[in-house]
Amino acid sequence: MNSPLSIIVSREYLERVQRKSFIISTLLTPLLMLGLMMAPALFAILAGPENKTIAVIDRTDAMIARQLDNEGELNFKVVQGELAELIDNADYDAVLVIEADAVSRPSAIKLYSHEAASMQTEGAISSQLENIIEDERIKAYDIDNLSQIMKEVKADVRLETFRISEGDTSETSSIISYIVGITTSLMLYMFIMLYGQMVMTSIIEEKNNRVLEIVVSSVKPNALMMGKIVGIGLVAVTQILIWGIILTACSIWLMPLVSGAAQGAGGFDLGVLGSPAYILELFGYITLFLIGGYLFYSSIYAAVGSAVDNIQDASQLVSIAVIPIIIGMVVSMSVVQNPASSLAVWTSMIPFTSPMVMMARIPFGIPAWQIWTSLALLYASFAGMVWLSAKIYRVGIFMYGKKPSFSELIRWARYK
Repeated sequence: MNSPLSIIVSREYLERVQRKSFIISTLLTPLLMLGLMMAPALFAILAGPENKTIAVIDRTDAMIARQLDNEGELNFKVVQGELAELIDNADYDAVLVIEADAVSRPSAIKLYSHEAASMQTEGAISSQLENIIEDERIKAYDIDNLSQIMKEVKADVRLETFRISEGDTSETSSIISYIVGITTSLMLYMFIMLYGQMVMTSIIEEKNNRVLEIVVSSVKPNALMMGKIVGIGLVAVTQILIWGIILTACSIWLMPLVSGAAQGAGGFDLGVLGSPAYILELFGYITLFLIGGYLFYSSIYAAVGSAVDNIQDASQLVSIAVIPIIIGMVVSMSVVQNPASSLAVWTSMIPFTSPMVMMARIPFGIPAWQIWTSLALLYASFAGMVWLSAKIYRVGIFMYGKKPSFSELIRWARYK
């Protein structure tokens, strides 16, 4: 025979996972997340100069126009004629005018286009002209092999970063870590707020319908509260696990293709995002901090929901939960700039902010003891918070007609 607690958990869980909105959001959100993570690589693949034929009027003695190379879909044609005539000529998409003093005054170079040129097009033209003008200026010094000397002296430093962990080293990317840190922190923020408020709303609705008065005749208030918290929490865990499976599958088959194409187009390597082991480890931590953070905050939301009769009355009391969550998200934005700072370490240990802040730090490779200490504190705090919230809940569900103050909630918590 099923216990009352298991019945409540099953009802709360099945009622929500069978909704179309849950199924649609569960399947579409990972694709959106994947798109955001791959956006820089996709932009590198897709971005490029437009297909344009550009007429070039060169008035310099150096004949800069002759040194322009057709790049990608940009075709340069050196022409003679008046600017007004060439602008009206439908054979040309734009006209590039290089004045006589362009070598000494690059601002004398003008581009006339019928349509606004893209940043990629302007960048491709400017890059070529800069190199040509620099070469012409070097020639003016009349030093043998000066151009070659300058090329040999020029250094292009691209720093490769390696993280040392327990004697092993692994290559890292601060850009990837930053993106992953912000994304996972935002995910925890969204889940804790959404599912915590779901607990509160469910309790308020059942309290208004007088359902709770009937249910508590056969189920203890504490068991009723935990049934709601656990049932709705399992919905969140289910969604996270499905996301983890989808993103892990994408990291196996899709990420390597995108990463290779991005590097070929001049983009950066997606690195660890193409590692299934990394994705699984990341979602393991997300699940642990989601469960701990949700249990901690949902017990607060449950206490608030039991104390009021409608959502409007809950707006003031719910700030007890909302403000710390927002602070945790705001701190996370700062933490990704310096994940080893004192602010980062302490806020990732305090249960009120640790779920968001710690998930922002984990992609940067922090010591394992800090992660497990944070989890231990979070789960221990949940035990204390649920005990306190249960004392408020057992009194609040029978109170109607008046919104309690904070002092009254404290008095309810002291009742034996």
